[in-house]
Amino acid sequence: MELTSKQRAQLRGLANGIDTILQIGKDGLGDNLVKQAEDALEARELIKGRVLDNNINYDARSAAEELAKATRSEVVQVIGTKFVLYRESHSKPKEKRIQLLKDRKKKL
Repeated sequence: MELTSKQRAQLRGLANGIDTILQIGKDGLGDNLVKQAEDALEARELIKGRVLDNNINYDARSAAEELAKATRSEVVQVIGTKFVLYRESHSKPKEKRIQLLKDRKKKL
């Protein structure tokens, strides 16, 4: 699922109020980190992560893209050492999920 620019803007606004829950340190993107991200995405749908200074293998963009690929999520935003990922939850009831804006087609 590819996010539209309006949906990305909506998710960036929602991400302002959440805390950073993932930290990628010198060990990089191991199986434990991917599992932790999977669990967090399923529970919250929107998570914020950070690449620590002691990590020499990844910058925030490459870490976010690789983690998004491993968790089947979307990169919403990357700023400095922080990044935001989104994936729709399938275990939450529909009314409790983040309701993304619908893409409106223009009539000609």
